[in-house]
Amino acid sequence: MQTMEPPFTKQLRSLPASIPFVGPETIEREENIRFQARLGANESAFGISPNAEQAIKDGATATYYGDPTNFNLRTELAGVHGVSINQILVGGGIDGLFSLIAQAFIEPGTPVTTSRGSYPTFNYFTTLCGAALGLVPYRDFCPDLNALAKEAQRSKSRFVYLANPDNPTGIFQIRNRLENFISKLPEDCLLILDEAYIDFSPPPEILPVGKEGPRVIRMRTFSKAHGMAGMRIGYLIADQEVVAGLNKIRNQFQVSRLAQIAALASLKDSAFIDSVVAAVAAGREDYHAIGEELGIKTLPSASNFVAFDLGSPKRVSAVLEALKRKGIFVRTGPPPNNRLLRVTIGAPRERTLFAAVFKEILASEHLGASK
Repeated sequence: MQTMEPPFTKQLRSLPASIPFVGPETIEREENIRFQARLGANESAFGISPNAEQAIKDGATATYYGDPTNFNLRTELAGVHGVSINQILVGGGIDGLFSLIAQAFIEPGTPVTTSRGSYPTFNYFTTLCGAALGLVPYRDFCPDLNALAKEAQRSKSRFVYLANPDNPTGIFQIRNRLENFISKLPEDCLLILDEAYIDFSPPPEILPVGKEGPRVIRMRTFSKAHGMAGMRIGYLIADQEVVAGLNKIRNQFQVSRLAQIAALASLKDSAFIDSVVAAVAAGREDYHAIGEELGIKTLPSASNFVAFDLGSPKRVSAVLEALKRKGIFVRTGPPPNNRLLRVTIGAPRERTLFAAVFKEILASEHLGASK
């Protein structure tokens, strides 16, 4: 039987065959493993707000679409952030919003600047639309803001991507550094500010919403502190004209009814979110203590994970495999940050299990090296 090669675009053919992230379910299925601790996707180990859980039960019906305008949720978000409802756009998580931004702003050859080794999904969406990616090296495991601004100026970038706190390092850029960085960008350049982990960052050092100017698109999610990764819901805050343009191509029914209901209830339960943030902070200290005990550098983190610097990608690969065989799912970062072991802050039971297995693996590693 004759076969036909699908007429994919040149941009799609340029992408690698593998997907950016292999989920734990796939690993379990293909390798006959059962994970006892999911510490690789930065999901919340602390559940969702009881109010959100009750709201889901009360509103549980699959009969109706969700409100395509997300009006109630956008109204609440606008009140929380002190902006107009017309500055809020809700979508299927930050990744869904990345896709929307790429479609709206990228044409073949459009220059875009980001850090080499940062969250890779942004690169996939922009490359698919034909962007010319300018990749700037990290500096001391941190996005190099000065170098990013210089590359944006040199290439006349349409926008720059920055995750703050960073993923996969967890390092946080404080307010005055961000303000200085924004001031150095070209006047017609947008900053895509990915703030997926911002709930775990020190509030006094967070750039206040409304102080960033019209050239910044701020991305937020309900997947981390709110514990709703399985709901796939996030939002962006931007200039009204940007939001109006994105609305023209937005999938109006992308966000389910239950996701909207749950997000709205969670947003109103600040006490629960505060408890999650406190639990994560305690977990970070546990991981830093493990690193100190083992003589392994841990990077400062303002997120719900900690990165252990194992020194080389080869060592990380071996430790990842050993952890997997012991039922612990963790991840590393994209090159050159694949010398890092990125471990989600799990529940106390998961942290205890990780600590014991990690120490056992490193002990056997040292024994093997001494033979």
